[in-house]
Amino acid sequence: MIAFVKGTLAHKGIDAAIVEAGGVGYLMGMSTSALAELPDVGSEVQVFTYLQVSDAGVALYGFVSQEEREMFEQLIGVSSVGPKMALAALSTFTPAALSSAIMATDVDAISRIPGIGKKKASRIVLELQGTLAKAAEAGGPKAGGVLAQVVEDLLAMGFTSAEADLAVKGAPENAPEAEVLQYALKRLGQ
Repeated sequence: MIAFVKGTLAHKGIDAAIVEAGGVGYLMGMSTSALAELPDVGSEVQVFTYLQVSDAGVALYGFVSQEEREMFEQLIGVSSVGPKMALAALSTFTPAALSSAIMATDVDAISRIPGIGKKKASRIVLELQGTLAKAAEAGGPKAGGVLAQVVEDLLAMGFTSAEADLAVKGAPENAPEAEVLQYALKRLGQ
């Protein structure tokens, strides 16, 4: 498996990017929020990847963080959720916000993802809730933590998921929600 590609960003499109590394251009499908976080074309980047090999061919998907890749892998593990639908989910929610919605059994929020109705949203909750709970207990990403709640608050205020993720980076994890929200809003104001 290709864990990541490090090189020069050669192209940034609506749903994909090309990273040139060692004379080879790697085309990778990406979520709109991940594409928004990429720097300008010509800049050096490191993109985490997931290589899918199927009867239809080989496809490479790119992510700006390990958490985004892990959520993608969990989503495509759900029956009837393919890579395009998983990217749509990551374009709609940050990994932390999606994890929080799943843990809270918020079927209405999940069904806002393009291509996902109430039935499929219920299936995602059913199949991933236990997995995410175990990951949180084992010290994985905190599904219902303060940072996830602040990200949800920022999304409700109208910020994009990319802006919300960047705003909470470096925030004190054990601080009260109000303090983390204030920290995030100060970062967004800069």
